[in-house]
Amino acid sequence: MKLKVYLSGEIHTNWRDEIINKCKFNNLEIEFSSPTTNHELSDDVGVKILGDEEKKFWHDNKGAKINAIRTKNSIEKADVVVVRFGEKYKQWNAAFDAGYASALNKSLIIMHNDEHQHALKEVDAAAHAITKNTDEVVKILQYTLQGKI
Repeated sequence: MKLKVYLSGEIHTNWRDEIINKCKFNNLEIEFSSPTTNHELSDDVGVKILGDEEKKFWHDNKGAKINAIRTKNSIEKADVVVVRFGEKYKQWNAAFDAGYASALNKSLIIMHNDEHQHALKEVDAAAHAITKNTDEVVKILQYTLQGKI
């Protein structure tokens, strides 16, 4: 069996690389996808492709819609969606991704620290697992694929 895993959420740390490398080390057959992790490109993709906007609202709107094409398709194709909420920024887009994945009945793994537990209680309630680190995510993926840890 091969899993398709979408890695959503915080884009300012290397947590995705940690999961991917640990899964490779454990010989897990997983195809990973993720949003664009270049923050500037993600913010500016709409105006770079479709032209400048005078108002920041429309600048952001264009980018969000183009980013949604990638996100929507990746979540729909995924078997498992991992959503990480980081410490520095509030990732409203990550909460949206978790909700969309849940609405599609995708297997959902949430990762965040204890500090965010209360703020994310509704997101956590929709998840199949709530984790605190990449090791826990990898063990869940290993168990899902191989029935062992």
